[in-house]
Amino acid sequence: MPPKGKKTEEPTRTYLGRPGNNVKIGIVGVPNVGKSTFFNCLSKLHIPAENFPFCTIDPNDAVVPLPDQRFNWLVDKYQPTSVVPPVISITDIAGLVRGAAEGAGLGNAFLSHIQAVDAIYHMVRAFDSTEVTHVEGNVDPVRDMKIIQEELRLKDIERVKKEAVGVKKLAERGLGGKEKKLEYEALCKIQEWLEAGKDVSFGTWSAQEVEILNTMQLLTAKPVVYLINVSKRDYLRKSNKYLPQIAEYVKERGGNEPVVPLSCEFELELLDLEAAGQLETYTKENPTHKSVLNRVLRMGYQALGLIHFFTAGKDEVRGWTIRKGRMAPQAAGVIHTDFEKGFIMAEVQAFTDLKELGTEEAVKKAGKLKQQGKKGRDITSLTIPKCNVSCPLACSIWKRGVLWPIRGNAAAGMQWMNVSRHESLLLPNRRRSK
Repeated sequence: MPPKGKKTEEPTRTYLGRPGNNVKIGIVGVPNVGKSTFFNCLSKLHIPAENFPFCTIDPNDAVVPLPDQRFNWLVDKYQPTSVVPPVISITDIAGLVRGAAEGAGLGNAFLSHIQAVDAIYHMVRAFDSTEVTHVEGNVDPVRDMKIIQEELRLKDIERVKKEAVGVKKLAERGLGGKEKKLEYEALCKIQEWLEAGKDVSFGTWSAQEVEILNTMQLLTAKPVVYLINVSKRDYLRKSNKYLPQIAEYVKERGGNEPVVPLSCEFELELLDLEAAGQLETYTKENPTHKSVLNRVLRMGYQALGLIHFFTAGKDEVRGWTIRKGRMAPQAAGVIHTDFEKGFIMAEVQAFTDLKELGTEEAVKKAGKLKQQGKKGRDITSLTIPKCNVSCPLACSIWKRGVLWPIRGNAAAGMQWMNVSRHESLLLPNRRRSK
């Protein structure tokens, strides 16, 4: 037991990768499992979704808004000229086959497309159909999952081995000093982990090893959300013969990755109903028949450990993205690097207070606006930054007014940053940079 009076800190997950404000997620799977159909559902585009392998060769990209009721509330409140919601870039990547890591089925090109994304939607087929062929001859979801995971892992091993050879040569020649020796040791550890059949994302890595992994952007370092494509009938009755074995396999892997059953067939039907103006009537008559697309988008975002915050004013309401646990100065830097460099302090107010009281001024008069210094641990306890900036772009953003959510979720009460006037943020006794 911990000493009396002391709280034990829960271990925090180490997220790999460096997702920016433009988050990219790739749809991956073997051929003919529903990847392009799912992409069509998300993007409401109509790219080819034919019944033969490799109907997708070049990756298809779409930018999809991330649903958020708080953002909608801000838009209704401020009625801005410009609206820029938080978004996810979705990439439909061609189907991978057994041997892709060695070039089978244009595998090397397809694997390079995966390297360019931040996370993976792993689409798995869990429906039987004589009309839709399967590249392996029959439907076996766990086998298909293993094929993809093995090909990604083999490609990572190839990449790490190649990198280790170069680093070892430099270390043996005395170039790079102790740092290269440590880097070589880290690469050997990563290679050993992969050769043991484990994904990089499941490992425990030191800060130095995380830096190396983030530089390499290995395929198995990317977080995964499993999308299990079932028939419409199975989806609506919430039963599928393949789901128990899929759940058991994911559990055995030890990564605790999310598994989301969905029906691409049903999602397309909902889109057709919406286009025909019949969706509202259908949902009233069938209240349990719901889309999971918004949930899928949120799961991808959460798998990367991301949250978003907003700038809001009459000119613009915009969503921004940052990883959980980052400090308030780093959140300010997402908008403009000068904000992070000149960060001084922050003010805190709850979103629920803003929504209840109506204006930032009313929140302040109610005594619910608090100040915290820039040494706050992370953006979950900070809001309004006060900065020393002179960049014209930065100034124009400050003048718009800024709202930043910083704590928990809507149910728990969000915290927000508010900056209404750029001039009030500049301290008179501090010299502006030129």
